[in-house]
Formats: sequence, C-alpha cells, structure tokens
Amino acid sequence: MLILVLEASTTSAKAMLYNSDTHESKVLVKTYGKMYDDVTIHNAEQVFMEMIALGRELAQWQDVSLVSLSGTWHSILLCDKNMTPKTPVYLWSHTGAADICRGLRKDAAFVDSYYHKTGCMVNTVYPAYKLLMLRSMGYDLGSYYIMGQGSYNTYRLTGRRVITECLASGTGLLNIHEKRFERSILDEIGIREDQLSELVSYSKTFPLSDEGAALLGVKAGIPVIPCNSDGGLNQVGVGALEEGVMTFSVGTSGAMRLTTQQALIPDTPSTWCYLSPKSWLSGAATSGCCNCIDWFRNSLLETRGSYAELDGEADAGADTPVFLPFLFGERCPGWDDERRGGFSGITPQMGRRDLYRGVQEGVLYNLYQCYQHLVELNGKPKKIKLSGGILNSQNWTQMCADIFQEEMEIDKEKQGSLIGGAVLAMELLGVISDAKDHKPEVCERIIPDFQNAQFYAKKYQRYLDVYNENFCKGGR
Repeated sequence: MLILVLEASTTSAKAMLYNSDTHESKVLVKTYGKMYDDVTIHNAEQVFMEMIALGRELAQWQDVSLVSLSGTWHSILLCDKNMTPKTPVYLWSHTGAADICRGLRKDAAFVDSYYHKTGCMVNTVYPAYKLLMLRSMGYDLGSYYIMGQGSYNTYRLTGRRVITECLASGTGLLNIHEKRFERSILDEIGIREDQLSELVSYSKTFPLSDEGAALLGVKAGIPVIPCNSDGGLNQVGVGALEEGVMTFSVGTSGAMRLTTQQALIPDTPSTWCYLSPKSWLSGAATSGCCNCIDWFRNSLLETRGSYAELDGEADAGADTPVFLPFLFGERCPGWDDERRGGFSGITPQMGRRDLYRGVQEGVLYNLYQCYQHLVELNGKPKKIKLSGGILNSQNWTQMCADIFQEEMEIDKEKQGSLIGGAVLAMELLGVISDAKDHKPEVCERIIPDFQNAQFYAKKYQRYLDVYNENFCKGGR
C-alpha cells in the first residue's frame, strides 16, 4: 500500500510517498518561497499550497491508501467564518507577546497553576499568549475561528475543523492530564471552545475531500490522519515510544524528548510536557540552533559558506568566545522570551573561525543545560537518537557527543517525522499491530572522545558564568 505523508515544517514543505510492502520511500523537501520580511510569520495558504505541490508531484495518479499530515507545534492564526485567514500564521519563534508574558509571570501563583495544568510555561512561544497579543492589537477574538497551520492544512484537505490531542498539547490551552481544553484558561483569554477545532485522537481519520483530491491528483475519500506535530511523530518514527529512549533533534530549533506513561511536570518550570500521538512526552526545547548558524553565515560572513567550508576552518581551540544562542528569546530552561543573544569575550585575535566555533558551542551548551534538567526529572536515558541539520557537519556532531559525553545513534532514515506519519498510517491500515513495533535501522553511532570531557566541561562553565551574569542583568 502507498502512504502519502505531508509536512509543513518551520522553514520547508516536505512530502514522502511510502510503500508499506517494500518499505521504500521517495521524499521531496523544498524551502518555502519568501512570504514576509519577518521570518517568524507565515502565509497559511502559501505554506499549504507549497506542501500540496510536493505531494502532487509524488502522488498524482498513484493508488494512495492513506494521507498522513505533520506540522509544527505552537503556530496560530485567525480565520473568519468562511475559514479565510485574516492574520498571518504566528510561529513559535514570534516573540510579540513577550511584554504580556512578562507581566503575567509576576503572578507566581498563576504561573504555577498554569504550568501544572498545561505542561507549558507562561511564554510567548505558546498560542495562548499570542491570542492575548492579537487581542491587544485590536482583534475581537470572539469573532474568529482559532486555527494553527496544521489544523488549517487538515481543514483544507478534509473540510473538517479538527485538531489532534498531540498538536493541541502545544497550544497552552489543553489540560495535559485530562486531554481536554481547559475552560478556565479559555475564559481568561475570552474565547469559546467552539472557536477551537474539535479534539480528536490520532486514530480518527477523515475522508479526503473532492477539493483535496483534485489538488493532490488522487481519488477522493482516501482516509486522512489529521495533523500531528513533527516532534511527536519523530518520537514514533525513530522508535522512541518506549521509556528511556531520548530523541534529540538539532534543526532550526532544538528539542529533546522522552516518552512517559504519565504527565511529568517539575515543581519549578524548566522542561515541558506535551503529548505524542501515543503517550505523554517529557521534553525541553530551545529556539536557537541551526537558525543561529544561518544567521552567522548570512549576516556576518561576506559569502554564505557551506557547512563543509566552515568546518574546514574549525579546530578545537580553547580561545573561542562565549555565544548565547537567544536570537529568538529563550525557551528552556529559563523561559525568558526577552533574553537576547550575543557574544562575550571576543578578543582582537579572534577571527570568523573562532566566532563560528563559538556559535556551535553555545547552541550545544544551551541544549546541555536542558539535558541536565531532563535527567534530573526522568533519570538518565538508556539511548539517545540524534537527528536534524547538525548531521550536515561532522565536526559539530562529534562536538555534541563530546560535550554530552554520551554515545548517540543516527538512524539510516533521516526524516524521522515523515517516517512517523507513515508508521501511524501502517498501524491504522493494519499493516502493523502497533506503532511501537517499528524499529528503525541505525546506520551510525557517534562515540564521545573522553579525552575532551574536561576541555568542554571548563568551557561549559564559562558559558554558565556568562549566562547567569546575563540573567542577573535582566537578560536584555
């Protein structure tokens, strides 16, 4: 059977045509065309159509058995009663609600209650607070349907306003324990539940509409799995549905996730708790990863050097500046959406090689901070599955293992979230009995160099010193 998986990620559209009989796949990935000068907002219809174009290229005239959708957590837009978008899509990286969140975080009791109900922090990354931002901009929230890019894509293909529990868990509107929208939060924002999409399980499918079929060039009525988050699907695709297996993605942003059988939320906000399609997730995320590398290449270099060119100039020199990777604010562990990034400790002797190395290290030190909090809450993982744009750089990948001092596995199939969408489809089609049965092939193991342990431990302490000094000064 053929399965079509479509994904709208942060920076690109993706499509996979997966054959469940041969386990062969074809994948297309394309960076979005320009939408706005502000990279933290998107055009909902443009993203949808660019995703559809890839899907059509793969699936037209094919006998597709099921369509599975993937997208990012935390996006939001407003649509009118005809489901026409009336705002841009505000992505996780949009920090326009920072002032609102700063004020709300002064109420410690509110922060504690909200965090332990939703698994989300009072932070501008979450759609709950972007709704307050939109209200402050003059929008009458009660007059619109409240969507995200993923639920919009689902609607455009099925005509149904539905959202999976997995995707909804990243809105900041869901009670993570009871898997329902939290009425008290909706009341505080001033919205009704009927303005939100209907909550559904990953196992609930809807028929592909005539319009959706015409766009993709396939037959109408094919079952469609509504959009699940790429992070949740990655957990499925890399075989991390058992406890103790950590997925570690270093892409545009960074994330590490562990499957748990219940919602785990620490007393003091540091990590988050969302839902995968199959279970709860205990995780941490950072806003600055490969986007910091892109910023360095595009803004500070005269030419946009490739990873290979930049890596060729890198070495393990100790005299590199400290880089705080908070170009888009801080998520975990400090949750300071107004914290700013930058270099510290630059000397006249340093060149672009040292600055580039500093950016790479700073990204990983922020992630290592998150890892330490996750270990404190969940215990040390028995396995770490590394993925994302970091794999384009051998030096950076090895640096990651050396800083964490942990072995890391790399799967043969690099598109974990797309595979996850296909695995869910195979479960629903009866090809496999349960998504937990999927065991991907490992193609490489990155072994840490133990001789570098003290070297990076000292540099990490320098990072923490600058991080804490920055915090004491207000992080701005």
